[in-house]
Amino acid sequence: MSLTNDYIKQRLTEHFGDQVAGFEEPYGMLTFEAPKELNLKVLNFLYDDQELQFRFLTDLTVVHYPAYMGRELAVVYHLHNLVDNCRIRFKVFTAIEKPDVYTASGLFSSANWQEREAYDFYGVNFVGHPNLKRIMNVDEMDYFPMRKEFPLEDQTRVDKDDEMFGRGGHLDFGNLSTEDHKRTIPESEK
Repeated sequence: MSLTNDYIKQRLTEHFGDQVAGFEEPYGMLTFEAPKELNLKVLNFLYDDQELQFRFLTDLTVVHYPAYMGRELAVVYHLHNLVDNCRIRFKVFTAIEKPDVYTASGLFSSANWQEREAYDFYGVNFVGHPNLKRIMNVDEMDYFPMRKEFPLEDQTRVDKDDEMFGRGGHLDFGNLSTEDHKRTIPESEK
């Protein structure tokens, strides 16, 4: 049996109910999200299920969405089923004030380094990680450089505007509204 996005969605919905949501298929890749408290349960299910067999973590990254109040950081897992050559994308969102997400390093060895990189650049605290420390930046850094918290250009320049780079003003940092998660830019900043 060849694995289809509809079948994967059906299996996830049967097992987790409405806790998995936001199903999309950009460029044919099934994408969905779950609460951050369930990330390990979902990953274990995808790994252990004999029909799904998503046993290769291709990539783990983070995306910063400043306009999503309470869910500013998205931890994104790209998983691959090598038997059926099928790929999926799984997201969990967390607040920037308490960016705690359970580590997947016990399930995927490659998550060890990838989670350290995500911590180093975005500040996500992977709870239970065996060695969560900076991997590329110096230990003395007291900020996370990939967050969209800093201007890209010298603020005294008049020939360039942060809006050209997707930041500031009335733009939504490239975020899209969904029915469940409306844009949360304060009126005073529009």
